Amino acid sequence: MSPRSTPTWKKIAALLTVLLLILAACGSNDDSGTASETTAAAAGSEAISEELDDSGDDGGTGAPAPADEAKADALGSGGVDAAFLQTRSLGRDIIFTADMTVAVVDVAAASAEATRIIEELGGFLFGQESTGEPEPISRLTFKVLPGDFQQALARLGTVGDIRTQTVSADDVTERVVDLESRISTAEASVERLKGFLEEASDIETIAELENQLLRRETDLETMRGQLRTLQDRVDLATIYLTLTEALSAPGFDLDVSGFAGHDDGISCPADGRISVEEGEKATVCFEITNVGDTPLAGFTLRDAVLDIELADLIVVWGDPSGILEPGQSLVLAHEITVERNQRTQTRVSAEPVNEEGNRVEGREVASTVSMSIEAVDPGGLPGFQDGLEASWDALLAIGGLIVLFAGALLPFIWVIPILWLVWRWRQRRIAAYESEGKKAATPPSADDEPAVEPEAVEPAAVEPEAEEPVEEPAAGSEGDPASEKEAE
Repeated sequence: MSPRSTPTWKKIAALLTVLLLILAACGSNDDSGTASETTAAAAGSEAISEELDDSGDDGGTGAPAPADEAKADALGSGGVDAAFLQTRSLGRDIIFTADMTVAVVDVAAASAEATRIIEELGGFLFGQESTGEPEPISRLTFKVLPGDFQQALARLGTVGDIRTQTVSADDVTERVVDLESRISTAEASVERLKGFLEEASDIETIAELENQLLRRETDLETMRGQLRTLQDRVDLATIYLTLTEALSAPGFDLDVSGFAGHDDGISCPADGRISVEEGEKATVCFEITNVGDTPLAGFTLRDAVLDIELADLIVVWGDPSGILEPGQSLVLAHEITVERNQRTQTRVSAEPVNEEGNRVEGREVASTVSMSIEAVDPGGLPGFQDGLEASWDALLAIGGLIVLFAGALLPFIWVIPILWLVWRWRQRRIAAYESEGKKAATPPSADDEPAVEPEAVEPAAVEPEAEEPVEEPAAGSEGDPASEKEAE
């Protein structure tokens, strides 16, 4: 017997065993027959599966099993494994949901291909949201039968590279049973209220019953809607598919550092900033790392502070004119002599490259990074230039203070004219008070006295006064003219 004939006999024996079990089950009652048939079929299927696994091939062709083939096709370059979930019926109400992100070359073509795959499985497109340039993206929502859920995931994974994938199964059996029970109770309550309403004759009772009936019917319809929604989600699995371009996430990381001295950039990349004495040599390092998912090319570098471009730099590692693959780095260096404190402003840009190796125009990525360069004073007597710089700095400081003071006073500029008016008014009042005081202190002159007319006085009899005897001056007395002549 050949080595390949033994598995064949095992298969035939397994099939005969299955047939015998089925015939034996047919002679029993219906209930036990159903259970026996199911058990026998399962046992026969497991036996056949074991024989196929032991043989290690499929009919001697050496081809992989269908499940392995689907799994292999679901893997893209750089992608992740497609998820496999047990979707057979377990007598439970289970909601199957999947969320996938697939990177493709052409978003529009991939959307059409994904829709065709789902339609072939009996599913349908439930919703779509697409965006064009500059970053094309399409979000599709598919509905498929739970039995086709696993196959749909596997086939959608072949459209491109699976970047992210989430698959979940939510058991809502308890919620369904609870809603069904509440709906039955609500229906019975509604029927009772309708019976009471038919028998009621009082207007107030009728109005009250109608209000209660309206509330019960509203609650009943709400619960029915919730149950329908759950059943729809159970009956049809949902797949959310996001299609993005394979060049959808280009990017790089720029790191600027430096160290003291010149060594043609061998010590690059360095740690931290540059701090050296004035006039000493230093080296600035530029490290560019591709941290995106897309190759980059067409690099440009410009620093207005250092006045350098890409052509002025020393290439330490990599090729600035080539293609920088994801994960690769490019190291450049520039040697300087530190004369003063500076802060660099380095801007680097690049363009993504597609699978054909061509640059994608209009998708430029860029980054700007700064670094401090400190020039330390070496000490010693200051020179003419130091004095000039100090004077200039002092002048700038004074000017800044003046500007600051003027800015602080500007909101209060209206106070100045008010103060000036108050001062003028006060000066005038003081002058008026002084003038009034002088006038009060000066006595009036005769010219200033008003002329008073004498009043007419009637004549009256006046008695003559007695004349006083006049004494003759003595001879030789003072005042006598004769005496004065004799004295002369």
